[in-house]
Amino acid sequence: MSYVMVDIESDGPIPGDFSMVCFGAVLVTQELDTTFYGKLKPISDRFNPDALAVSGFSREETMNFDNPETVMLAFEDWIKTNSKGRPIFISDNNGFDWMFICWYFHHFLGRNPFGFSSRRLSDLYCGLEKDTFAQWKHVRKTEHTHNPVDDARGNAEVLLHMKEEMGLKIALK
Repeated sequence: MSYVMVDIESDGPIPGDFSMVCFGAVLVTQELDTTFYGKLKPISDRFNPDALAVSGFSREETMNFDNPETVMLAFEDWIKTNSKGRPIFISDNNGFDWMFICWYFHHFLGRNPFGFSSRRLSDLYCGLEKDTFAQWKHVRKTEHTHNPVDDARGNAEVLLHMKEEMGLKIALK
């Protein structure tokens, strides 16, 4: 199994009515050097300016991004090329990130290479600490910049820390 840490930026709270602006993925290995980055053209006329501002892009810039189907096909190929065994989706906030990635895969490709489940980094950390309020973001080495590759890399660093320093039993391939 290969763990793929994912982070997305969007211009609103839900896929379909709003758009995924960009996303990043990092294959969780010691090196954290296998990454994917996609920027997607909006699929809706609706957008929340405050949500879009988090990404650092203007609406005009996003209109020139890549066709979502093309990006999702490239991401699927990246997953197949870089994963060993079943790829496992993991993110800091998988209720949000998974919702967009899963919807986009099914909407544009009719399938999702991750299957039907995902993992949440925060829950793993809280479980290891036996504290549902445990804070973990201080463990990141890479600054949280809202560039989704940076953010996914920082979150992958936390997963590696949990394996190496906290005893999480996880097979990373």
